[in-house]
Amino acid sequence: MSVASDPVTVAGFGLRRGARLESLNEALEQLESRYGGVDRLAATRTLWPLVQALGRVRGIGVISVADADLPSAATLTRSRHSLQARGTGSVAEAVALLAAGPGATLLGTRLVSMDRMATAAVARGV
Repeated sequence: MSVASDPVTVAGFGLRRGARLESLNEALEQLESRYGGVDRLAATRTLWPLVQALGRVRGIGVISVADADLPSAATLTRSRHSLQARGTGSVAEAVALLAAGPGATLLGTRLVSMDRMATAAVARGV
């Protein structure tokens, strides 16, 4: 007999150099307004410090995703800049999918903060 796990909802982030905590928080608020609350935040090691700070402020755990794994995630967005720089169409979408685990699905395309310094996407997995 197998035990079913509760679904987990993960917000993944992509950032531009110089992004601030306010940018991430605003992107997360957009996600929560559209899709509801999230269980975890996620970031690559290179983006970890700022996302971890957001997790502390919001009281949400943070999952780390290896930068090298980004190209393995099938994203909805196909940003030319992201493809060239990171090997994925959207860092935020790839991070959300990878952190939510095998079989995870994106709830929509990434959302962009008002200052255009941060992107966030949400995936649901088991």
